[in-house]
Amino acid sequence: MALLLAGDVGGTKTILRLAKTTNPNPQAVDLQPLYEAQYASRDFTDLVPMVEAFLASSGLDRRPDRACFGIAGPVANNGTSHLTNLGWFLEIDRLIQALDIPNIALINDFAAVGYGVPVLEAKDLHWLQTVTADPAAPIAVIGAGTGLGEGFLIPTGQPGHYRAFSTEGGHTDFAARSALEWELHNYLQDKYQIDRVSVERVVSGQGVVGIYQFLRDRQPGHDHSAVAQAIRTWEQEAGRSEKSIDPGAVIAQAALESSDELCEQAMNLFVAAYGAEAGNLALKLLPYGGLYVAGGIAAKILPLLDRGQFLYHFGHKGRVSGLLENVPVAVVLNPQVGLLGAAVCAAQLSID
Repeated sequence: MALLLAGDVGGTKTILRLAKTTNPNPQAVDLQPLYEAQYASRDFTDLVPMVEAFLASSGLDRRPDRACFGIAGPVANNGTSHLTNLGWFLEIDRLIQALDIPNIALINDFAAVGYGVPVLEAKDLHWLQTVTADPAAPIAVIGAGTGLGEGFLIPTGQPGHYRAFSTEGGHTDFAARSALEWELHNYLQDKYQIDRVSVERVVSGQGVVGIYQFLRDRQPGHDHSAVAQAIRTWEQEAGRSEKSIDPGAVIAQAALESSDELCEQAMNLFVAAYGAEAGNLALKLLPYGGLYVAGGIAAKILPLLDRGQFLYHFGHKGRVSGLLENVPVAVVLNPQVGLLGAAVCAAQLSID
C-alpha cells in the first residue's frame, strides 16, 4: 500500500489530502481518502510548516511515500516554483529533505486538473457532445476561472496512463470574429491601456465583468437596474482588499434567472467566446480522447452552456468544422478535480 499526499496550493487557500492506494495507476475508486484539511495560505511562511501541521493533525504515525502538489503558478523544468503572491519559493530537493518524503512532484495546478480528468466518475461529468472517445488520442482540458487554463494529456502506451502538460494558451491573442467582438477588443485595449488583448481578458471571471462593462457603456439606459448599481458600487471599491460582491457571479446569476437583459447579453457573448476558444484548442490537438471544460465557471453556468451556443461556436470552424464533430465534450462538475489529479500524479511517480 502506498500512502500519498496531494496538495492544491493556491494564493488564497491550500487543500491537503492523504490517500492510500495499492494501484500505481489508480482510478478514482482506488484512491481511498484518509484525511483532508484546508488552510489559509498566507498563514504560513512556506509549504513545509503547513504540511508538517497537516501531518501532525492527521494522527497517522508514518510519512507519505510520495507527494504531489498542484501549484497555482508556473513550475520551472528544474522543479522549482516561485509563488509571487505568497513570497514562497519551492524546490523539490529542499521539500524532499525537509519533509522526509522520498518522492515529490511540483506541477502546475492545471496539469493537476489534467491528471484528474481521466479518473473522474460518471457523476462528475456533464456531456455537451457525446461521441465515442479514442483511448489512443490526446485529451484537451480548458477551464475559465480567475484566469483561463489550457492543457492536454498524452497517452503513454500503458492502458489508462497519461502524461499531463499545462500550457499558457490562455495568454494567446483574443481572436475577434465579429464587429461586436472587435468593439470589445478595442474597448478592453483602452480600458486596460494595453497593446494586445489576450483571450484570458475575455474568457475568465474578469472577462465576464469586462464584457458587461463594455455592453453597458455602449448601451446607455441600464444604469438603474439592481445589477448595474451593484457593479457601480464594486467599481468604486477599486483598490480595497475586500469588496462587497463578486461581480462576475452577480452577472452570471442574473443571466441564469433571466432577470437582467444586459447580463444575458454579456453571458451570451462570454459563452460564445468560450466555445470558440475551446474549438481553437481542439483544432490544435484533435483531442479525440475528449475535451473537458473545467475551471470555476462552467459548472455554475451549466444551463447557459446547455443552450447550444457553446457547442455551436466550438464547432463553427469553416472547412474543418466536421473534424470537431468527433470530439467528445464534457463539463467537469467535480470542484476538487485538481486535488484528485495531484493524488493520481503522486501514485504514478514510482512508474514514470
